[in-house]
Amino acid sequence: MRKLFLLSILTAGMLGLNSCKDDEPKLGEAPTQADALFTYEASATNPNIIKFEAKNKTLTAKWDFGNGTNGEGSLAEASYPNKGSYTVTLTVFNSGGSASTSQTITIDQDDPTLLSDPLYTLLTGGASGKGYKTWVIDSTRDVHFGVGPNPSSASAGNYPEWYAAKRLEKAGAGLYNDQYVFRLQGFGFDMKTGGDVYLNTKQAANFAGSAQTTVGDYRAPYDDQLNEKWTLTMGEKDTTLTVSGKSYIGYITGVQTYRIVRISENELFLRYEDAADPALAWYIRLVPDDYPINSGGGGGGTDPTFALPLDFESTEPAVTTFGGSSVAFIANPSKTGINTSNKVIETVHGNETWAGFFVNISSKFNFSTKKTITLKVWAPATGDFRIKLENSAATTQFVEKDVTVTKANEWVEISIDFSDATADLYDRLVLFPGWGVANAGTFYLDDISQQ
Repeated sequence: MRKLFLLSILTAGMLGLNSCKDDEPKLGEAPTQADALFTYEASATNPNIIKFEAKNKTLTAKWDFGNGTNGEGSLAEASYPNKGSYTVTLTVFNSGGSASTSQTITIDQDDPTLLSDPLYTLLTGGASGKGYKTWVIDSTRDVHFGVGPNPSSASAGNYPEWYAAKRLEKAGAGLYNDQYVFRLQGFGFDMKTGGDVYLNTKQAANFAGSAQTTVGDYRAPYDDQLNEKWTLTMGEKDTTLTVSGKSYIGYITGVQTYRIVRISENELFLRYEDAADPALAWYIRLVPDDYPINSGGGGGGTDPTFALPLDFESTEPAVTTFGGSSVAFIANPSKTGINTSNKVIETVHGNETWAGFFVNISSKFNFSTKKTITLKVWAPATGDFRIKLENSAATTQFVEKDVTVTKANEWVEISIDFSDATADLYDRLVLFPGWGVANAGTFYLDDISQQ
């Protein structure tokens, strides 16, 4: 009896295993070209609006309409403002694979009224405008660039909750001098780089000549990418913008498709993924190139530059910090001794021994007559102060020297002779107060000049 009982259990177990095997999911057969066939016809209201229908409505369907736009679903519609021939491709998918077919449709006449789509108008300026619109990074406003989780967290949504750049924080990285031109005619796109681009570190190996920047990640020489195309894909939940060829928008992470989070006449806010790290979502905010800075934003063009001397009374230069340092323009906290001016720059030293900040200078340094960089400094302790001159276009080209601050808690003047520095090469002034010491304290600087 015991043997019969065990045999019954084993038999039931085997039957159970066989049943589980039968229930396991299996990949289906891949679609055939017959599954990807489609028909089309002009709409009853306009011959330039074409309706498409997939033959097999049980499969996931994606359309390339050949006019710069894409679509999804077994029933789709596309507008063709310009006469000509267009190749339309339907791709259908299931768990087993995909299949595609294409057909060429001919549009006999132009219909400029179809170019009045609100998204087209916002992106390109519209048919009644100049025919194109140039967008630039909104560099002078906080949160123009950043990163968050992918997928977005429920609390923050599509927002760079992990890190958001402050105004002008990435000056000198090759990001702020880029321009992105969207043309309505032919859905043309130009990426104007200003000679270089800003890269995610994991993309550096894919771009010749890339070099680390002082503000994080890499910068690489890159030619303009002209006469490319832009494509809008309008899905059920999201609208995405894709650019073609070797063109990109903003900080390069290896992808060319961007989700439109917000678009208006004066803002284009994009979210995009990271080809090397799918857990990250990047964000970039753009404004028209003629958007006025005093309206709360503005940017683009070349990185902002400033001329020496800097006394901070009427000018607050664009300053880029690194190593955890921070800066602020404040009232002089110690109007004594050699410095009774009203305003100074305050910098709180970061946790790195090499922490500091830099300012881009409007003309290349030449020390043939004025041989020194001189400034006033109030330091919390005696120690080394490093001054570095750098070529903003090639940051591996630099010269740096140290001077000792011999008095603490009072204003002193320091000066370094750069008469041996190569003329007309360096256009960036980098300052390292408290050089070689982590968390070196709070410093005040004033009256930076070339003498």
